[in-house]
Amino acid sequence: MIRDAERLNALLSDIHHFITAECMPLEEDIDRSGVLPDGLVQRMRQLGLFGHSIPEAYGGAGLTCEELSCVNMVVSQAATVFRARFGGNTGIASEALVVDGTDVQKRAYLPRLASGEWTGCFALTEPEAGSDATALRTTAERDGDHFVLNGRKCYITNAPLADLFTVFARTDPDAPGARGVSAFLIERGTPGLSTPPEMGKMGQHGSPVGEVVLENCRVAAASVLGGELGRGFRSAMKALNKQRINLAGLCVGPAMRLVDEMLQRAQARRQFGRPIADFQLVQQLIADSATEVQAAKALVLETSRRRDRGEDVTMEASMCKLFASEMCNRVADRAVQVFGGSGYEAGNVAERFFRDVRLFRLYEGTSQIHQLNIAKQLLSQPALRPSHHQMHQPSA
Repeated sequence: MIRDAERLNALLSDIHHFITAECMPLEEDIDRSGVLPDGLVQRMRQLGLFGHSIPEAYGGAGLTCEELSCVNMVVSQAATVFRARFGGNTGIASEALVVDGTDVQKRAYLPRLASGEWTGCFALTEPEAGSDATALRTTAERDGDHFVLNGRKCYITNAPLADLFTVFARTDPDAPGARGVSAFLIERGTPGLSTPPEMGKMGQHGSPVGEVVLENCRVAAASVLGGELGRGFRSAMKALNKQRINLAGLCVGPAMRLVDEMLQRAQARRQFGRPIADFQLVQQLIADSATEVQAAKALVLETSRRRDRGEDVTMEASMCKLFASEMCNRVADRAVQVFGGSGYEAGNVAERFFRDVRLFRLYEGTSQIHQLNIAKQLLSQPALRPSHHQMHQPSA
């Protein structure tokens, strides 16, 4: 749902200018150094990028799902590191708090996240609990008016620099699967919580990812998200369902950028005395890429509209994430092919995006997990979905 088209277009124009004028020129340097300049992060704060999906009552922009998808497809045309710096605050690191936090918790944390004063992170994944998130082993044992947490989280975006951690732990060891999981809001500086140095990665340099270690970390019972035990996994799924649509939009942006880069490269690079854009097999690489970009964009926007209308889009969110992430990787591979040998050279835009977008097929649910989710949803409601024949019946 787009509430005010003129206002949204102005926002998109401002963001496009920021990423093209201030972010893109820094892509290669940041990829080498792995460091985002402090001045650039401050510009992100000034532009309100940290609070796009946080309600206006708490200092954010309160964008709808469709509006946020439009923003994501623009901002992600620059290297993924830029959006990753503020994306947690306006995505997965705040969404559980937005939908399930108490009034006191929202007032305490959302304004700080919206302004970018604090950075949030979403600490769910563990070494043995990735695709099977219900297998998490981090424990939270009750001790009077407090809980004591022990465990280790891994692959947590922004963990090395986060100020607020949404940590998922098992509060009822006797409840199997998701039922015994609760979520906790824990501030950096809490004794027993530590974050080791960031891990090295194939791509997305400058976006710190690392572990969250909990060793007898003692927190007040008031830190339980929503004030209710046993609801943590449901809060996580609410956040992830929206984030999967967000991530799908973030896969469209790089693919759009790469189509533009392929067009420029194909017209500038010459072989056999002609631009390679004249050759039909090169045209096919570009045409297939542009077509898939449009298909993913349409799927993301339609799913966003349905979510804004209050519909259950659990299956469609998985479809968005699956199709868009796989599409983006296909486009990145074609871009390297169009660039030829230079596309394999370090520091090249095609090579950099090829490394950066590979992660999209892994986090927020692997492609294989989403295939299983989609099939499970389809098989569970066969009578509620029209058959192929019914969908093509002529109208009276």
